[in-house]
Amino acid sequence: MKKRHLATMCIAAVGATALLAACEEVKTPEGSRSGYTFATPETRAMQDDDFVNPGMLVMSVGEAEWSKVEGKAGKSCASCHGDVKEMRGVAATYPKYDAVAKKPFNLELRINACRTRNMQADAYKFESPGLLAITTYVKYQSRGLPIAVKVDGEMAPFFAKGKEFYYQRRGLLDLACKHCHEDGEGKNIRANLLSQGHINGFPTYRLKWQKVGSLHRRLRGCNSQVRAEPFPAGSDEYVNLEVFLSWRSRGLPIESPSVRM
Repeated sequence: MKKRHLATMCIAAVGATALLAACEEVKTPEGSRSGYTFATPETRAMQDDDFVNPGMLVMSVGEAEWSKVEGKAGKSCASCHGDVKEMRGVAATYPKYDAVAKKPFNLELRINACRTRNMQADAYKFESPGLLAITTYVKYQSRGLPIAVKVDGEMAPFFAKGKEFYYQRRGLLDLACKHCHEDGEGKNIRANLLSQGHINGFPTYRLKWQKVGSLHRRLRGCNSQVRAEPFPAGSDEYVNLEVFLSWRSRGLPIESPSVRM
């Protein structure tokens, strides 16, 4: 994968002064590796080529959803936000605290809040084709920019809950997230090579799924694999965990739509 200097990635976000400052400050912790580096050469080549990357198939759907007028207010996403390119850098800062809900919103929850509050339209169902497509479409606008979430201030208690979740043993196998993605990094579980569990590629096209899927789908799968009861996608538990995982992935470039096994 071609890697650009961090300053170059920051300059790409023209006019986003706050984002430029964040780019200059955020640093990838030493030793952090994207899941891309654990993938086979064939999988990496599939991700690198936009004409081959199967995750790119949702982009046309996302583009249509961005401009679709829905709801009683007669608005689309574009009505408020204009050209989707103006969203460059936005996804890199999510999850963010929502003052109305008084809790963090990830990108999916923010999109649904925009629909219900501003468009007066129905919220998308989690993991629905429409929500996956528009989330990927918006995330793609920040491809190459480093993850730079805020975890202090109002976000601090939710960050703490997410961190607690990450290190808590659960399920019949009595395993925590860290047992695979910290202690087991680089080892194989049967045919699966364990990565560091970073989330900079989500939404991702997973070859196992044969479609684009969300981070929360992957979290539910992880919980099931340790024989624990999964939480619903969009739950407070998973959003809090996403806050912690985003901080843990800080400085890594957004790759969505990535391709993973």
